[in-house]
Amino acid sequence: MTSATAGGFSRTFVSLRTRNYRLFFIGQLISNSGNWLTNVALTLLVLDRTGSGIAVGWLVACQYGPILLFSIWAGSIADRVDKRKLLYWTQALEMAESVALAVFAFIPHTPLVSFYVIATAGGCLLAADNPARRSFVREMVDRDVVSNAVALYSSMVNLSRIVGPAIAGVLVTTLGFGWAFTIDAASYIAVIVSLIAMRGSELHPSIKSKKGSGQVSAGLKYIWRTPELAVSFGMLLVIGLLSYNFNVTFPLFVEKGLHGTAIQYTLLYSSFSLGALVGTLLVARRSVITLRTIVLSAGAFGIALTGLAFVPNIPAGYLVAAIVGGTSISYMTATTTLAQLRADPQLVGRVVAVQTVLQLGTTPIGGPLLGYVADLAGARVPILIGGLAAFVTFVIAVLAGRRRLATNPVVEQEKDEPALD
Repeated sequence: MTSATAGGFSRTFVSLRTRNYRLFFIGQLISNSGNWLTNVALTLLVLDRTGSGIAVGWLVACQYGPILLFSIWAGSIADRVDKRKLLYWTQALEMAESVALAVFAFIPHTPLVSFYVIATAGGCLLAADNPARRSFVREMVDRDVVSNAVALYSSMVNLSRIVGPAIAGVLVTTLGFGWAFTIDAASYIAVIVSLIAMRGSELHPSIKSKKGSGQVSAGLKYIWRTPELAVSFGMLLVIGLLSYNFNVTFPLFVEKGLHGTAIQYTLLYSSFSLGALVGTLLVARRSVITLRTIVLSAGAFGIALTGLAFVPNIPAGYLVAAIVGGTSISYMTATTTLAQLRADPQLVGRVVAVQTVLQLGTTPIGGPLLGYVADLAGARVPILIGGLAAFVTFVIAVLAGRRRLATNPVVEQEKDEPALD
C-alpha cells in the first residue's frame, strides 16, 4: 500500500480512532441491521397479506407519520437534555416494540391492524430518538473530524441496509416473520451496552439551550436565515416527498413491475445499500462539503432513479439499484454533513430534526400517494416520478440559486460566534 493510499484510508476512517465513537458505531451497526431486518420483514408481511400498494403505503405512513408531527419538538428537547441518557430510554422502548411485533407474529391470525398500531408506536419512538441520536454524533468526536464521523455514520447505516434485508429474506422464507422480529429485539442489547460503556469525561456535550417558549420557531428562523440550509432543505422537501420512498416503491417495483419474489426484493435492496455504502465512503474521504456538492449529487440521483424505472429485468435492476444507492446517499450524506456543521451548537438538535422531518416525515404523504399511483398506473411509475422530481429539483436549484451555490467550504461556526436568543 502506497503512502498516499494509506493516507487516504486513514483519512476515511479517522473518527473511528475515538473510543466512544467506535463503541457507538459498532453498537449502532448491530442494532440498525436489526432495524432494517424488521422494516423489510414488516413490509413483506403486509404485502403478503394484502398484495396492495396502498396497504404498504399506509404502513409506511404509520412508521413515519409521528416524525412529521413530533420530530421538531423532539429536537428542541434533545437540545436541552443529556442525549446519552435520552438514548438509553428510547433504545430500551424500541426493543420492547420489536418484542411486541414478534409476539403478534407468532400468534396465528393476528389482525393486521395490530401491526399498524405497533408500527405507529415505533414511529413515535423514532421521532424522539432520531434527533438525539444523530446530533449525538458530533459530541463524541473532536470538531475537526465531525464531517468524517457523520459520513461514517451514514456508511454504517447503509452497511446495515445490506445485512438486515439479506437476513430478512432468509428468515422470512425459512423460519417466518416472528423470528425476524425476535432477532431485531435482541440486537438492541448491543447499542445499550455501547452507551453504558462510553466514558462520559471524553464526550464533548453541546451547550444546552434553556427551556422556554419559541424553541421550535428559533430553529426554523435560523434555517431560513442561513442560505446553505434554506436551499438544501428546500430541495430535500421535494426529494423526501417524492423520491425517498424506497420502502414503498421498491417492493412494489420488484413484485409487480419486474414480477420478482421476496428474496429478489431483498437482493435488490441489498444492491442498493451496497452502492450506498460505497457512496458514503467516498464522501467520507472529502475534507470539505459545499452546497454545490449537494446540488450535483441530487442531479445524479435523479438520473439514476429515472434509469431504474426502465430496467428490463431483475439482473439489470440490481446493477442500476446500486448506482441509485450510491448517488442517493452521496446526496443525503452531504445534506446531513452540511446541517451538522453549519448549525449553531445550541440548535443542532432542532436543525437535524427538521432535516429528519423533510427526509422521513414527508413519507406519510408521499408513501400512500405513490402506492396509489402504483396500483393505478403500474409499479414503474412511482420510480419514474421520484427520479424526475430529483432531477427537476436539481435544475431549479441551479437556475434559481446560482449566487447561493457557494464554492467555499462549509465550516463549523467559530466558538466565539454568538448564539441565537
